[in-house]
Parts: sequence; C-alpha cells; structure tokens
Amino acid sequence: MWMRGGTSKGGYFLKTDLPTNVAARDAFLLRAMGSPDPRQIDGMGGADPLTSKVALVGKSERPGIDVDYLFLQVFVDQALVSDAQNCGNILAGVGPFAIERGLVAAQGPETEVTIYMENTGQTAIAAVQTPGGAVSYRGEARIDGVPGTSAPVPISFQDTAGSSCGALLPTGNPCDLIEGVEVTCIDNGMPVVVMRAADLGISGYEDREALEAMPALREKLEAIRLAAGPMMNLGDVREKSVPKMTMVSAPAHGGAVNTRTFIPHRCHASIGVLGAVSVATACMLPGAPGASVAAIPDGARKTLDVEHPIGKMSVVVDTDGDGHVTNAAILRTARKLFDGVIHVT
Repeated sequence: MWMRGGTSKGGYFLKTDLPTNVAARDAFLLRAMGSPDPRQIDGMGGADPLTSKVALVGKSERPGIDVDYLFLQVFVDQALVSDAQNCGNILAGVGPFAIERGLVAAQGPETEVTIYMENTGQTAIAAVQTPGGAVSYRGEARIDGVPGTSAPVPISFQDTAGSSCGALLPTGNPCDLIEGVEVTCIDNGMPVVVMRAADLGISGYEDREALEAMPALREKLEAIRLAAGPMMNLGDVREKSVPKMTMVSAPAHGGAVNTRTFIPHRCHASIGVLGAVSVATACMLPGAPGASVAAIPDGARKTLDVEHPIGKMSVVVDTDGDGHVTNAAILRTARKLFDGVIHVT
C-alpha cells in the first residue's frame, strides 16, 4: 500500500511479505524505489528523501502493543537502505494501514493503535478515525506542507528521551562547542544537532534551494555532523542519515522558533515529526543555543509551533515541576494513495 504519512510518502508493507534476509530485503526495496538514481525513474520513489521511505508493519507479540513498525529510509542516489532513524511522518500511516490490513480491529468511531517503533524502542499511540468500522481519511485537520484537509491522526509519544543515543543529552551538556560552533546534541525521539543559524553565517530564513546552493555551509554542517556522531554514541555517521542538522533562529510567524534542517545532506522541505520534538525540547534547555532565540510560552503544558520552510509544526509538551519534558504529542494526517502489486523484475 502506498500512503502519504504526514509530509512524507512511501510504501507500507506487511513484514511477512518481504524477505527475512536483510540483504535480500534491501535489494528488493532498492529495486522497488528505483535507487540508486537521482530521478528514481525505474521505481516508485519520488526523487526526494521524503518520498523514498518504507514502513514494515507486523502484528506484535509484545504485551500491550498492537503492531511493530520498522522504518527504512531508501536513499535516492545511493544503493543504501538505512534503519538508523525513526520517522514520525511515516508513523502517521501505520495505524490506518494496520487496520486496513486486519492487524487491528476497528473499535467504534475512533480506534487507538499502540505502535512499537523498532528503530528506537519507543512506543506511540495513534488515534485513527474509524466511523462504521472502517478507516476514514476524510476530515478537517490541516497540516502545513500538505494541501487540503484530512482526518486527524493525533500521535502521542512515550519514552522518547535517549531513544537512539542512550540519553536526552548524550554529551551531558546543553551546549557543546564543535568546529567553533555552539551546538546542542539532543535525542528526544530523533538525534539532532541544534545550532543558531547566525553562527553558520546565514539568517535562517532562506529557502531550501538557496541553502543547498551554499557549498561552504554544507561542508561546515557535515564537518560538525561527523564530529558529533561519536559524541552522541552514534559512532561513525559517514553513511548514516542521523544526526539531523537543524539551524534555528527567532520565530518569524508567531511560533516558538524558526528552523532549517538538513537530513543530513539535503535541506528538509519542512521538518520531521520527531525532529521537531527534539528541537522544541532543545529550545527549552537553559544555556542551550536554541533557548537564546526561541519564544517559549509559560505553563506546565506548552504548545510550541516549530516554524519550517513551508509552515509550522505544533508540538505539545508536558513538563514536570523542574521543567523537564515528560510527554510529547503531535498532530498528523495520513491518506491511502493506492493498494496493489509492485513489480521488481
């Protein structure tokens, strides 16, 4: 089944339908997407990292979990399939897909699907609209980066801190100096390096095409990323898609913070779901680079609108008496695009 999940798009497969051998599975997915080729002309990929994604879904045997979800990033111009990260956008389609495929039975007008994310060991709960016992994709929810409206898929995350790096702040510090730039190395669901845009010599309000056309910026970001990898317990990240690199600046449209993110070598058209959660958290840390430019609202429950090139993403965070983030939720939508047979021969 091909689905749009959030602001991404990709293939959703039953885990039992693909080879159990990882090399054979990856070869199949590369062929299915048409990689490596910058146009992916001989496959289903859309010539962009955001449209070259895969979800493997299976019924879970874990207590209290409905389905297990493995996210795979199929690189566009490299023969590489990576499971080094999660994807909160593709996650938005997992609940509807699980119900469509009979892995989870619809329960009244709304069905909660508890999802174990294999990449990071996290659990998420997606609320799927199921009037009449069937998934409905029609609704009035709107998210930036997607035209029109769809049924809402609110997703709450549990135990996100340190999911890939072992700790919310894997270096132990809200601020580190890497390559002469102050950064926050953080993992609240997605490993991200957060730094002020001004420290990279940009305003932070440029469009993605302008940023991708700056070779000096890209070289600097990669140098920081390669140095940050071992510091974040990620090892050599030369061929990994994490950490993401987010440059922050003061909000321009009434949000909490403005962002531009490289994922890691191309500029994101928006921002990833879990990446937004990590960035929002980084901006709440005293002494962190993001805190110096962000506008954080008061209250134990805060809605942080993370601005990105095509709009905003709202992150709702709950904090304890010490200001630590205890829970994060986000609103996404999803839509089934087609259901059929893919040919790889």
